[in-house]
Amino acid sequence: MKRPVRTGLPQEVFLSHSSKDRRMATRLAALLREHGVPVWYSQTQLLGAQQWQDEIGAALQRCDWFLLLLSPAATKSQWVKRELLYALRSPRFGDRILPVCYRACDASRLSWTLEAFQAVDFTAGFEAGARELLRTWGLGVAEIKH
Repeated sequence: MKRPVRTGLPQEVFLSHSSKDRRMATRLAALLREHGVPVWYSQTQLLGAQQWQDEIGAALQRCDWFLLLLSPAATKSQWVKRELLYALRSPRFGDRILPVCYRACDASRLSWTLEAFQAVDFTAGFEAGARELLRTWGLGVAEIKH
């Protein structure tokens, strides 16, 4: 049985993704921001001279939701795995880990525990996935930009 996701607007969402999925991650981050959901996303948050490992660690400590963009590239990414392991070990994330299925993949390569979390499916299309994702926090979908 999959654990239900808790509702309530996040203080900040950590968006974990493979750099190979940057286009989709950028689109997801924009969707969340357009609907008033603060999101930490490495592409917009990390600046060139920063110690990026420290910035990722600080964001993981600060954020209260963990969004995991799942794809074949993500299952092969050591950084995605490290970020997920941190979230799984942190009681703060508890039932606030949200896998987002972007491309069909074997998520168990990242962690066998992912099957216990309710996932959001974007494989059938962005709009349907966006509606499902935003319902997590009781939000309706405004206009979706393609």
